[in-house]
Amino acid sequence: MNAYDKNAGVVIPDAQLLADEAEWSSFGDTVHYVDPPKIFRHGEGSWMYDTAETPFLDLQMWYSAVNFGYGNKRLNDTLKRQIDVLPQVASQYLHQTRIELAKTIAVDAQEKFGLKGRVHFNVGGAQAVEDSLKLVRNFKNGKSLMFAFEGGYHGRTLGASSITSSYRYRRRFGHFGERAMFIPFPYPFRRPKGMTPEEYSDACVRQFARLFETEYNGVWDPKVNQAEYAAFYVEPIQGTGGYVIPPKNFFKDLKKVLDQYGILMVVDEIQMGFWRTGKLWSIEHFGVTPDAIVFGKALTNGLNPLSGLWAREEMINPTIFPPGSTHSTFNSNPLGTSLGLEVIKMGYELDYETNVAKKGAHFLDGLKDLQKRHKEIGDVDGLGLALRAEICTDDGFTPNKALLDKMVDIGLAGDLEHNGKKIGLVLDVGGWYKNVITFAPSLDITHEEIDLAIALLDQLLTKAKKAM
Repeated sequence: MNAYDKNAGVVIPDAQLLADEAEWSSFGDTVHYVDPPKIFRHGEGSWMYDTAETPFLDLQMWYSAVNFGYGNKRLNDTLKRQIDVLPQVASQYLHQTRIELAKTIAVDAQEKFGLKGRVHFNVGGAQAVEDSLKLVRNFKNGKSLMFAFEGGYHGRTLGASSITSSYRYRRRFGHFGERAMFIPFPYPFRRPKGMTPEEYSDACVRQFARLFETEYNGVWDPKVNQAEYAAFYVEPIQGTGGYVIPPKNFFKDLKKVLDQYGILMVVDEIQMGFWRTGKLWSIEHFGVTPDAIVFGKALTNGLNPLSGLWAREEMINPTIFPPGSTHSTFNSNPLGTSLGLEVIKMGYELDYETNVAKKGAHFLDGLKDLQKRHKEIGDVDGLGLALRAEICTDDGFTPNKALLDKMVDIGLAGDLEHNGKKIGLVLDVGGWYKNVITFAPSLDITHEEIDLAIALLDQLLTKAKKAM
């Protein structure tokens, strides 16, 4: 769990590692939250430890990839067993857990959505999004235009960037002629004055539906009853966009419009899947049936890069989507699929649906209490253990990125105090204005650790405000 040089067993000091990173590593493949970047040495449960063995309570858990905690014994043991049985095999051959995992996900979806479907694997979330784009284009006879949401995030590969609303991910890489049309997402905290969240949701759906009103609205040919766009990519809860939770009626109303005009709904569960919200898939909270689901991250608890998609049979059967339609050397590798199978078994056996809901309610109550003591917390919300706190100026509304940046710096410095000892806090920054703490703690976080998190956030906010 330590960092070693070529002389195995010798720990390389932080200063040397940072110097080597500055000289030899591309900065293009990472995000440095603080300067100098933070180095961690090992993790356990909800905690990470730096070189000085300072404990850091992690409320980010690798962007929700480590839903089941660092060093989860059951999952680590699954990985160790698989290494001794079949650690690797070329992806053109079959092995047991690949087939078991595909069946488990597909049967679960059939029971929930009433649709037969199949599962397709890849190695990362963005790659699974790319595969889904191929799937959709193929099913829709080559149509390559998509709808997506303002504030949405689906990855940084070329295809995924085209359906991610942030221009900064496309800016330096040429013209994206087939980028998505980005549609407003109902953001309850920043809704227009005078509207309830539900009225705002209705207005967003009406604005979208208007695109199909006549041929002159731009996307619909009424003479042949055909849309120019193939699918709508949705995150049920916006991830990088700040864990924005739409009103419950939103997706039902949106799906009616999509079905009316023959547009597919592709649901991105890469960050919210695997019980983050208290359901296997976050879309289950909203009462709609997707045409495809893209997943990744917590499928293997961060122990192996494995992702995939589920799609209904008409879209993905071997006749319409034949062998070789996509390929990755490492897709459906046995280490990953054995872990994925165990994650799903464990989730149902340990009743994460019930436990996550209870812990999420406890965490949200703590955030609401914290909000009463700090007027800079403009909004708190949550669904399961996907929670948000929007940091504002003292008017409770104007975004305050600078204050949140200061909070992140202090948290990662490990200078908070608990029981007379130094302690740190790992936070994630998200939101349209980069002023939202997006909380994705371990689903195994204890109620005591949640209480500690609230106490540390109270201390952190007080320190940050004094330092501004």
